[in-house]
Amino acid sequence: MKFPQPYTLKQIAQIIESHFVGDANFPVLGMNEIHVVEAGDIVFVDHPKYYDKALHSAATIILINKEVACPQGKALLISDDPFRDFNKLTDFFKPFNVATSNISDSAIIGANSIVQPNCFIGHNVVIGENCTIHSNVSIYDDVVIGNNVTIHAGTVLGANAFYYKKRPEGFDRLKSCGRVVIEDHVDIGANCTIDRGVTGDTRIKEGSKLDNQIQIGHDTVIGKKCLIASQVGIAGCVVVEDEVTFWGQVGCTSGVTIGTKAVLLAKSGISKSLEGGKSYFGVPAEDIRVKYKELAAIRQIPEVLEGLKLKK
Repeated sequence: MKFPQPYTLKQIAQIIESHFVGDANFPVLGMNEIHVVEAGDIVFVDHPKYYDKALHSAATIILINKEVACPQGKALLISDDPFRDFNKLTDFFKPFNVATSNISDSAIIGANSIVQPNCFIGHNVVIGENCTIHSNVSIYDDVVIGNNVTIHAGTVLGANAFYYKKRPEGFDRLKSCGRVVIEDHVDIGANCTIDRGVTGDTRIKEGSKLDNQIQIGHDTVIGKKCLIASQVGIAGCVVVEDEVTFWGQVGCTSGVTIGTKAVLLAKSGISKSLEGGKSYFGVPAEDIRVKYKELAAIRQIPEVLEGLKLKK
């Protein structure tokens, strides 16, 4: 998320009541998660395991829970609880804005687009031309929808990221200030849920088609002309490249990449990044040729055991 105007390091430190290391006038332009940070962004880190990754990321301001050596050209915000203070910044720059009508006055709906009854369209939503939004669709704040998009009944775009920190008293949610972006010529079936990015965008690229009852997690990017069958669940921060096919009930862990033109057969479980141009099956998903050989070998086990008995 980029701030509406540049802030100084001192101003940000005052917002979260933290100590800082660096020039008081050091420019701060936004805040982001580590996989999407750019120069001028704040990134937070609260575990020594990830200090080096954060300190050497593209981010130039690191919100951290220990005073460490500051890399050249960067600045530090020292906090006893970076997770809490990242949420403070979200509340400051992107506070929750209560809706007062089913379709916000700030929403923009393009020519020839149809919004059926009982839909909710939040603040700053943009819907392009020639779209059809069927009944009971909920489109949360800041969602951007391109041209010639169809969204079927019961779908929710822009719900919070499933991102929590475990504390002694329970789970603390990392607040979401990102968006959902749906590009041109996308079809989304009934009762799908596509979560907003934590600070960046969850994106469905041009020409992709989603069946009913699909879950797509925060900050995930679905490439162009992908085909996703019903009951697929894709976790957060996944990159699905172009023309990938997911058949029914495939599950995908977070932070992996699925290569161009990969095919995932039904009920497969993706636990790691997969190369494009191949078909996969099983739990965990593997090259279909390898998996079928394994299944054939398993079927031979009773025969092998019987043979061992006869030898005795």
